[in-house]
Amino acid sequence: MSTSTPAEPARNQRDQPLTLDVLRRLVGNNWARLPGSTLVVLSSDPEGNGFSPFSTYALSRYVPEADDLRGEVYPLESELARDTELRRLYPQIPLNAVAALVLYPLG
Repeated sequence: MSTSTPAEPARNQRDQPLTLDVLRRLVGNNWARLPGSTLVVLSSDPEGNGFSPFSTYALSRYVPEADDLRGEVYPLESELARDTELRRLYPQIPLNAVAALVLYPLG
């Protein structure tokens, strides 16, 4: 029996990707009462074998590998348009690239 609310992912969906829509609801509803000084920490893997504070983010494009659990991040079209070196590094972006908010840990 699920005890989740619409603002949080159901427990049986733990291994599913989290969308920005769900994250917005979590921040706006469930986490809105947390102190502003609450540290945001990212796990290095699903088993919790290592942790690091959240540091920065990037708007990018993401392409999953065959298992859909890992993948590669690519620059946005607008970044490629204004940066010739970036175009040389990424001459071809896979057609299945999707918009993604990429979160980076501090360490």
